[in-house]
Amino acid sequence: MENAIETKSFEFAVRIVNLYKHLTESKKEFVLSKQLIRSGTSIGANVTEAQKGQSKADFNAKMNIALKEANESEYWIRLLYRTEYLTKEEFNSVEKDIKEIIAILVSICKKTNT
Repeated sequence: MENAIETKSFEFAVRIVNLYKHLTESKKEFVLSKQLIRSGTSIGANVTEAQKGQSKADFNAKMNIALKEANESEYWIRLLYRTEYLTKEEFNSVEKDIKEIIAILVSICKKTNT
C-alpha cells in the first residue's frame, strides 16, 4: 500500500534537488539554495526513518522533525521568491507542494502526539 506522505516527501526532495541544480547553475545562487536542499531533502529522510521507528515515541519524534524541516523549507522558498531567485510560477508550484506536505505532517503529528 502506498504511503502518501512518504511518496510526497520523496517527490518533493527530487524537486528540491532539481531546483538546487537550477539555482546554482543558472542563477549562480549558492547560499540560500544550500539551506533549502538540506531542509527540503531532510523531510523525506525523517519520514522514512519514522516508518521504521523502534517505538511510537521514535515515530513521533521523527515526524515532528520532518514537520520542522518542512516549515524551514517553506521559509527558504519564500525567501528565494522575495529575493527574485524564483519566478512567480516556480514559487507557486513549489509552495503548493510544501504547504500540502506541511498540512499532512501537522495532521499526523496531532494524531500521534495525543
